[in-house]
Amino acid sequence: MIPPAFIQDLLSRVDIVEVVGRYVQLKKGGANLMGLCPFHGEKSPSFSVSPSKQFYHCFGCGVSGDAIKFLTEHTGASFIEAVKDLSQQVGMVVPEDDVSAADRERFAAQKQRQATLTDVLAKAADNYRRQLKNNPRAIDYLKGRGLSGEIAAQFGLGYAPDGWRGLASVFPSYDDPLLEESGMVIVQGDADTPEADRKRYDRFRDRIMFPIRSVQGEVIGFGGRVLDRGEPKYLNSPETPVFSKGRELYGLHEARAALRQRGYALVVEGYMDVVALAQSGFGNAVATLGTACTAEHVQKLFRFTDSVVFSFDGDAAGRRAAVRALEASLPHATDTRSVRFLFLPKEHDPDSYVRELGAEAFEQCVAEAVPLSRQIGEVASEGCDLATAEGRAHMLANAKPLWSALPDGALKRQLLAELAALGRFETSELASLWGNALAPRAAAPARGPTPPPPRRASRVNKGTANLLDRAIWLLLHRSDMWVELDGETHDILAAQATPYDMFFGCIERSIHEHGPLGPAALLAELQQQASGDDGSPERGSPEGGSPEGSAVISRISAFHDPDPKTDFAQELALIVDRLRLQAVEDELKLLFDSGALSPDAQQRGKFLMGAQARLKSQLSKAQAGAGS
Repeated sequence: MIPPAFIQDLLSRVDIVEVVGRYVQLKKGGANLMGLCPFHGEKSPSFSVSPSKQFYHCFGCGVSGDAIKFLTEHTGASFIEAVKDLSQQVGMVVPEDDVSAADRERFAAQKQRQATLTDVLAKAADNYRRQLKNNPRAIDYLKGRGLSGEIAAQFGLGYAPDGWRGLASVFPSYDDPLLEESGMVIVQGDADTPEADRKRYDRFRDRIMFPIRSVQGEVIGFGGRVLDRGEPKYLNSPETPVFSKGRELYGLHEARAALRQRGYALVVEGYMDVVALAQSGFGNAVATLGTACTAEHVQKLFRFTDSVVFSFDGDAAGRRAAVRALEASLPHATDTRSVRFLFLPKEHDPDSYVRELGAEAFEQCVAEAVPLSRQIGEVASEGCDLATAEGRAHMLANAKPLWSALPDGALKRQLLAELAALGRFETSELASLWGNALAPRAAAPARGPTPPPPRRASRVNKGTANLLDRAIWLLLHRSDMWVELDGETHDILAAQATPYDMFFGCIERSIHEHGPLGPAALLAELQQQASGDDGSPERGSPEGGSPEGSAVISRISAFHDPDPKTDFAQELALIVDRLRLQAVEDELKLLFDSGALSPDAQQRGKFLMGAQARLKSQLSKAQAGAGS
């Protein structure tokens, strides 16, 4: 981890005017410099850069930050990448992480290999763009789909000629193993086949090419669409060291600014849908890459927005895809996030709908999208006759695993009441039927099946409060650690009792919206949250604020300044493990007190005791290491 003192020293040496000026044309406007905001479309300058404060701010869309945040937001670089880039410019050396020389060498080799593959893919993308300019048939096809040259250029669209070895004229050696490893060339024969007998040919032929970019903007793969009739209609790059269909989303790099501007991500099914929607003003559209929506897709989207709308065709295949998207979304559907489902008429996809009926009609469809809570009820009720006891019982059996996957909170508790009413139960009766449904559950241990995160109790004992106070204090001084934590850890922290759920949610929103903040700035955000004013009128806040929250702020404000030797990441990891252990022990106590003897209860007890032993061992080793 990079010491906070280094970050402050770096920002004091960097000139934000020079950093921003490489991407935005700035002109003097009083004490500051002004330009067109790179984060939203505008015709008159509202983007201000202050040389004295080393800060930027847009009076149009409200974005603001320092030089590091500008690079992370505008270029898609990670926090570490932005720091290293700026450090190199001013001649500073970033302190090395405490890793072994062998690990450092392995990481460097892996990064070099990935960079080499993206270079190959970028060169192929350049070739496909040139080929498109010289192919009237491909150009006419795109025009016939209503696309302009500007939108084609924005997404880097290209054309793969109808030839078996078109890339042979692009790369010096068509036998280069990198062409096969990057997925651009198919090689017939295995490793034992003599080289002379192995045949090579281009994977993509006579197709419109859609380069798939990482969030940082590097070409990591391709999608190719046939111009005429043919199968498969879409052909995607295979999995490679730089491309994983289960993690990447088409159009996310291009959509970053629009996600902030529109306030939600629109997930569609095809490349052409994304480009056509961008043409019609919906630049916030992204698509999965020929695979079902995964939990990793959802988790990635929630790094950029707290609202997701899934758009599906109204046919049976669209309904099945919606069920998979629902299941992927449930573990991430916290009280501060929104997930909705849009179903178009059977004869339309987003591309055809917008072209035939216009952007306003599609906007209305988005406004009427089905909320996640209602979608759970509809999925659970499908095929069930709710006029009969049997049908209602079947519906509740379908609903239980969906409901159980939600993180505990207001949404989950309200949904229990709604499902109970739908099944003609009292809420307490359904909770009892489902085995005390709102009882504490263990957070996931290091290995094994992943149970839901711990419940938010109404009160927190003093020991837990001390742990959570310390966790907030650590994140105050090293807010960049939040983006390094995995989704499960985010869920564990955000699932803590009030007011801690509120504070960890505030930290998550602040990091998403502003990037890593200094201690004073982040503390101010938390103070606003505790006072009942989070600065977000659309969310609303409780009147009078939170006395418990104010007490937490007072306690962490009184903590001493961090010791230079403090290992923030290690200490935070220990706190999270202690929270995991406490959740496991709470559930074990509940299980033993209930006297449950069913096979499921016994299996659950064994699993919890194994998790308890592993966590205790991990903590014991960590404490022994810290004391040595």
